[in-house]
Amino acid sequence: MYKRILSCALCAAALFSGTVAVPAGFAAETGVHATAAAMTPGEIARWEVLTHARYSVHSTVKTDAWTALLSEDPEAASIEFLRYPGGGLEYATQRALNRDEGNKRFLRRLLETHLRAYSPEVYDAANHHLTATASKREQFCHGGGYEAAKARDQKFRADLGEQKRALVEEDRRYVRMLAERDPGTQVRFAAAYAVREGSTDDDLTDFFAWGWAQGARLDIETFREEMLRENRQWQLTITQLIVDAEAAEKAAREIEGEAGKEARDRAAAAWRKVGTEVSPVRSKWEEARDFAQRQAETWHAILLAAQQAAQNPNWKAIIDPAKTVEGDWTDNRSLSGENVEYWESLLRKALEGEQRIKNPS
Repeated sequence: MYKRILSCALCAAALFSGTVAVPAGFAAETGVHATAAAMTPGEIARWEVLTHARYSVHSTVKTDAWTALLSEDPEAASIEFLRYPGGGLEYATQRALNRDEGNKRFLRRLLETHLRAYSPEVYDAANHHLTATASKREQFCHGGGYEAAKARDQKFRADLGEQKRALVEEDRRYVRMLAERDPGTQVRFAAAYAVREGSTDDDLTDFFAWGWAQGARLDIETFREEMLRENRQWQLTITQLIVDAEAAEKAAREIEGEAGKEARDRAAAAWRKVGTEVSPVRSKWEEARDFAQRQAETWHAILLAAQQAAQNPNWKAIIDPAKTVEGDWTDNRSLSGENVEYWESLLRKALEGEQRIKNPS
């Protein structure tokens, strides 16, 4: 009963806010852990679904993933969620990518990356249209409403004048450095645009007011989407290889004589193939973990710099976004670290399987 009630609460949170706040220790309660024990197809599916529930950028995917995990038979529900084609993940992703869901996601991103103090028109309009009709959302997002609000905010900042007056050459040098060296592709693009040939002070104040944070948000979403999408393909391959290896091992134990030796060789080769496929995946997650760590450290440094220069309105504008972005990259590091452990456990399983065949007790 508790799980059903919590499931409803989680779904409601995702639908209204686009995020899900997971209670501390809740992952443990689902019975899913990145250990060598999580190796049956159902348990492997539960681990992957938990990853989507915790880290997907789509609220529809988060909601449906938690529903599967909290069902009466979570392993069967997780397998069904991941089934392709026609499974719950595919359906939830399609819903997330439809026009109106995309508009809602865009509006939520605006609220995350625009502070009301510096972009009041965009912030208020995004907040209003998030609960408006689909047609009004479409008009704002793609019919000129957002561009008009952005222009009004630029005029607001220009009329206020304090952002322009606060600009110093060191700010320009810093943004040029970001354009060349920031780890995030979208941040580099946003910074390069702000200091491009022919750019104005308005471009630079726009970067501090919202462009920097928006580029960072896009980098976070791209990282998660790409890693989860690639992980889905890796899981499809490895799950089948494990099923094949277990079947080959079972068959080898039931055959005697010369035929049994050949069967054991095939089973050992099957487990060896699992290890061969798993090893580069683990390395990919290690690279992702290291990249996320670098991003978290980068944004911690940005936060410190902004706090030290808080008397400057341009730097003050990035303080709250920097806190959020640092936290998100810390979460991405956790996502990657958990999967390093998970794929390491699969590699151990493959090595243990091969050794069982070669050295039967």
